[in-house]
Amino acid sequence: MARDVRMGIVEAAYGCVVRRGIGATSLEEVARAAGVSRATLYRYFPGGRDEVIGAVVSWQTLSFFEVLAQAVAGAPDLETLLVEGLLAAHRAVEEHAVLQRLLATEPQLLVPQLTVESPQIVAMLKGFFLARFAGHRLRAGLEHAEAADYVARLVLSFIGSPGRWDLDDRDQVRELVRSEIMAGLVAPGEPFELSAS
Repeated sequence: MARDVRMGIVEAAYGCVVRRGIGATSLEEVARAAGVSRATLYRYFPGGRDEVIGAVVSWQTLSFFEVLAQAVAGAPDLETLLVEGLLAAHRAVEEHAVLQRLLATEPQLLVPQLTVESPQIVAMLKGFFLARFAGHRLRAGLEHAEAADYVARLVLSFIGSPGRWDLDDRDQVRELVRSEIMAGLVAPGEPFELSAS
């Protein structure tokens, strides 16, 4: 029941952010939209507005990566998983109307929230990759946890800032994966089939 109330507040807050933006979203509006009193809202979010907005960003970020994990679930090898994942992530970011609007109108409010979430995102991605690296031989001297952390950070970096790479172009994404990610994990020409996780 407590989780339902908390989640109801988070969902209501997201609706407020969608309608009005981060800066214009007030606790009163969130409480009204969630159908709870302001006291109830503070019981679940003692940190007030910043904690509520942080919970919204966290929830949406987690949802984004859950959808992404489902999109690459059938990948037969690491290279395919990374190529398809980067293509899908780029498309999803570009097509996310709320995210694009907030980045255009309130980056000073959104970007710090995303930065706060970054360690949790890296940890989640690291766990995702670590499960898929089990039983695979990596480049000499490279531990599985270190490799998973490396891939998690690179993937997150490229999703947020692709640099010279065109993430709409499958051939460029494949070259990025081969030259920037896979080259750091396995010896050239070595196959890397994924563990079934």
